Amino acid sequence: DECVPDAVAHLLQTLPEWFGRPESTAEYVVDAGSMETWTVRQDGEVVGAMLVHRRYAHLAEIHLIAVHRTWRGSGIGRALVTALLDHARKHGVALLSVKTLGASDPNPDYAETRHFYERCGFLALEETAEWGEDTPCLLMVRPTSP
Repeated sequence: DECVPDAVAHLLQTLPEWFGRPESTAEYVVDAGSMETWTVRQDGEVVGAMLVHRRYAHLAEIHLIAVHRTWRGSGIGRALVTALLDHARKHGVALLSVKTLGASDPNPDYAETRHFYERCGFLALEETAEWGEDTPCLLMVRPTSP
């Protein structure tokens, strides 16, 4: 769907606390045109989106989850993760992963993000300087088996 990158751009604009870096946001919009993209629509409008990167047959990486500001807390993010989990199980994918800002950065918005992933069953695996010394990258994983 060629409208998906525009819809992702709109979603990210509603969430400047997480997507306030124009260069990073632009990359996500480009990625929405080429990556596996899952969406949730309400009355035809995309209100949630998830980009998935398949690095290996046994791994699905959540590259991005965004839920429109007015729909946050409604269960859309969890529904996207659950749908990916179900799909992964059916297709022999053993592990889901996601990268987010690590806890060594005190940003409260990303503390909320980490808590969301923890509630979805993800566990912290490693915090690295992959994104630079000032941007700690936390790798979180969860098995797909129940």
